Amino acid sequence: MTCTEASMDALRQAGDDLADAVVAELFERGEVGKFNTLMRYVSTVGAPLPDGLPDVAREYLQATSVPPAWVDWGEMEKARLFFIDNNVHISTALSFASMPACYVVPHVAKLLSATHGLSYPSKRMAETGQFTVYLMQPDAFEAGSRFMPAAQKVRLLHASIRHHLKRENRWDTAAMGTPICQEDMIGGQMFFSLLVLDSLHRLGIHMSVEGAEAYFYAWRVVGAILGIGQEAAPKTLEEARQFLDLYMVRHMGPSEEGAHLTRQLIDLYEEVVPGTLFDPIVSALIRYLIGDTCADWLQVPRTPWDTVVKTVPHLLGVLETIEDRSPLGAWALDRLGHLTSVFELSSLTRGRVMHYAIPEQLKKDFGVSATLRRTRRWTPPATAIS
Repeated sequence: MTCTEASMDALRQAGDDLADAVVAELFERGEVGKFNTLMRYVSTVGAPLPDGLPDVAREYLQATSVPPAWVDWGEMEKARLFFIDNNVHISTALSFASMPACYVVPHVAKLLSATHGLSYPSKRMAETGQFTVYLMQPDAFEAGSRFMPAAQKVRLLHASIRHHLKRENRWDTAAMGTPICQEDMIGGQMFFSLLVLDSLHRLGIHMSVEGAEAYFYAWRVVGAILGIGQEAAPKTLEEARQFLDLYMVRHMGPSEEGAHLTRQLIDLYEEVVPGTLFDPIVSALIRYLIGDTCADWLQVPRTPWDTVVKTVPHLLGVLETIEDRSPLGAWALDRLGHLTSVFELSSLTRGRVMHYAIPEQLKKDFGVSATLRRTRRWTPPATAIS
């Protein structure tokens, strides 16, 4: 795949035809509330669909109930092991690099402010974390798992936002393209895959080539399940670098919404961190992982911890040495990573499972103009744009 301005322009106009058609019909028939009520407790693979579900919704849920036929399950298992081995590091990268990266794209930050989720940042973060945890379970695609139903609902959620913004003429499609378009969906996929790997590398985490490629592959599968057209999606990490670099050059910049979302993110995690002494490390980690330019755009405060946090790779290097040399140490650190992620998710959700639903309206004040063996160490692909 060769990524060009012209190909990106085409992706800006494309949405998700299947999900868009379902949502449009549900709204036309006035059956959104009925759908949400019936689907609230349909949260596991293999659960029978409830009686009374609108036909168009039932057909959609049946058509999207299984992953793509091309999935390599060996690669997916490698990705799961990579996640187990780097659990706490990946959670850190998702929270302090991937989410702020979304906010540094002004039209994405503006779009996020269209949903009620902006008023509840813990809900948005919890949904992201919970979605990732569902994905990395050993039975993520088997009966009883929660991943596929969550993905089906996220896809409809995106379609409903597109529906509202277009119907209410509250989005300048000519200037900003289709809301939650294919370009933005692929960009988001890159934030949660390649940017996470970049962040782990910046933190000094030793990743094998095999592990990094498997993690990226897993997010390719997620992208397909969430409605990304595979003819345009990057297939390799080198293609991913080309896409992400061009996407960021095309769109990144400061915005009031981005700064507001970032402030909410910082406040949220400062509440999760016990006490106040270590509060500044949240801002310092964001600044370290996304760089000073993006951090300044998002108005991330500078703190004395900005220098201290640069020692994190050295500390993690010591921990990795312990992990490599001691099976007991490896078990203890993996367990610590699991407990840290569980604690973070529990804190964000107040111990509750998050439910995805089609919003029947948007905010009215929205205005837009087992462990993988450590072999050859992975390093990020070179930047594609000078």
